Amino acid sequence: MNRSPLRIIFAVSICLALAGIWSACSIPNLEKPECTAARQSVKEFYSYHFGNDMKFSTENLALRAKFLTPEFAASLKDKPAADADVFTTGTSDIPKAFRVGGCEVTAADSTRIEVLLFWKDETRSEQKKIYVDAVNRGGTWLVDKISTR
Repeated sequence: MNRSPLRIIFAVSICLALAGIWSACSIPNLEKPECTAARQSVKEFYSYHFGNDMKFSTENLALRAKFLTPEFAASLKDKPAADADVFTTGTSDIPKAFRVGGCEVTAADSTRIEVLLFWKDETRSEQKKIYVDAVNRGGTWLVDKISTR
């Protein structure tokens, strides 16, 4: 007697049942919606920043203006052009990579997001934290301040 078709039907039935159980057991997102939205905007900003010239200049500031509050962008306009990166450490020690970390809601439509900066080469493996304050302006989360605390 050939039981192969029965085994296949049984195996497929088990797989379908397990798939239904698996999809019903999703992990809930415990993060506040403000953090989820702000984190995505900060990640997009730093992805753009790291993918382009990171040295400060008026041209580079203009290219990043869509990610910044008008007040924050205006506070940087009078900064002299230099090798320093005002969006990471404020020095010429430019990191190689970043990762967006924890988030806290600081006020209505305002968050503080931790950004980890990384340096790695033959002689150095280092990580530093900065904090990015993001605010919701008209449904868009914008960078309003960058600090080390």
